[in-house]
Amino acid sequence: MKSKGPKTADQQWFRRVYETTPYQKLHWFSPKPHPYLAKALREGVFEAKARVLDVGCGAGTTALYLARRGFRVSAVDFAEGAVRAAMERARRARVSVDFRVADATHLPYRREEFQGVVDEGCFHSIPPSLRSRYGREMARILRAGGRFLLAWAGAESTAVPNGPHLLSLCDVLTTFESRFLFRRTEFAEREWGPLSMYHAVLERRPNTR
Repeated sequence: MKSKGPKTADQQWFRRVYETTPYQKLHWFSPKPHPYLAKALREGVFEAKARVLDVGCGAGTTALYLARRGFRVSAVDFAEGAVRAAMERARRARVSVDFRVADATHLPYRREEFQGVVDEGCFHSIPPSLRSRYGREMARILRAGGRFLLAWAGAESTAVPNGPHLLSLCDVLTTFESRFLFRRTEFAEREWGPLSMYHAVLERRPNTR
């Protein structure tokens, strides 16, 4: 399993980590879904049985949670070790998810294939030179009116070694606003140790590429 798209130092680091460290010991792993995702689903952010993509799925917690709630789920990560772990967890749980090794800036899906997208930590790991490409790719695979749940570490955070890029709201608007409406944005100070997190619900604008 190999992903297309440019290779970055961050990607190589994540690949090594997933090959050498049990996913349960990674500090960003949680066996439970994020409360913001659970809240958004309760509020009906996605239609019932919608086709949803989990971008940067890691060991699969979000993808499994979505599948258990009746969504038709695909999930991607560029780290082969992450996808192997996610597939094994899905097998043990007897949950159906289409897991693939893929780069978020070069996804193996047709235009407007999904009604929803979830990103709980992929975007803030992408280098600045690839953010625009990522934004275009999310708009390409999401249907007009489709919802995009996006989380990122804010510039208000304290930087950590090997941590994510810390992004201001302006940074994120620059990437997405031309193709997405920002329906809701929330801020949680020091939500994840030294990291303060933003959580947003975006909606793909019509007639965008």
